[in-house]
Amino acid sequence: MVQAPPELVRHRVPTPLRGVVAGVVGIVEDAPTPRRRTQPAGTLLPLVVSYDAPLHVAGHDRQSFVAGFMPRPVVTEFAGRHAAVQVYLSPLGVRRLLGVPGSALAEQVVDAPELLPALAGLPERLAAAGDWAARFALVDGALLALAAAAPPDDLLVTWAWERLEASGGRLRVGDLAARSGWSARHLSGRFRDTVGVAPKVAASVIRFERASRDLGRLPPAEVAARHGFADQSHLHRDVVRFAGETPAEHARARRPTAHTALGGYPRE
Repeated sequence: MVQAPPELVRHRVPTPLRGVVAGVVGIVEDAPTPRRRTQPAGTLLPLVVSYDAPLHVAGHDRQSFVAGFMPRPVVTEFAGRHAAVQVYLSPLGVRRLLGVPGSALAEQVVDAPELLPALAGLPERLAAAGDWAARFALVDGALLALAAAAPPDDLLVTWAWERLEASGGRLRVGDLAARSGWSARHLSGRFRDTVGVAPKVAASVIRFERASRDLGRLPPAEVAARHGFADQSHLHRDVVRFAGETPAEHARARRPTAHTALGGYPRE
């Protein structure tokens, strides 16, 4: 039996949330038998509010949850009808929107009501809403209320994250620190507190994400050279580290990720 593709609806992020929220999507998916996925490491952090069958993540069934920065793959599973609104936060958005440092969530999956009591009744309200416009309005309202109480940005970390992204993860931490005027130790400490991982780890995940776009489209040696890996073996090790599979397996999988859900990283 061929399973129908999921219904995926993209929502425009309200202007006050841009830079904090990378994107919002609604998804409905049916799985007559359990559907298990391995989600690779990535730089977008999901806040998932399910209003039908929960997702099984990190050993527990979760109706709504937030995942911190994960420099490793994560397995999710569900059966039946899964319907949710998925909010993708930038690594800087965790501290700004959720009011906790990224270090408090790194490599963890936390039930959303535990972290944000204001979201406790949101799954029921989403289930009662009549259409996607109403559901997105509920989510926008909750996020805008959180953003109104957001602490100020750490401008040093914002600057450092933007430099790492602009370089595709190829900028060395020593060079980043030298440009900042601070010591590498000081920069790394503030970066880890806000983002949840050290700059070197964040740079590696950024580089992996960019390289993933080209796997299956270009020869592995060319992908390695284009994205700043020392050699093809280095690329292989990082893909296994962050995706839990070889580059060839990762290219064949073409699974949904945060970036494809948001319309980025297209595959031809």
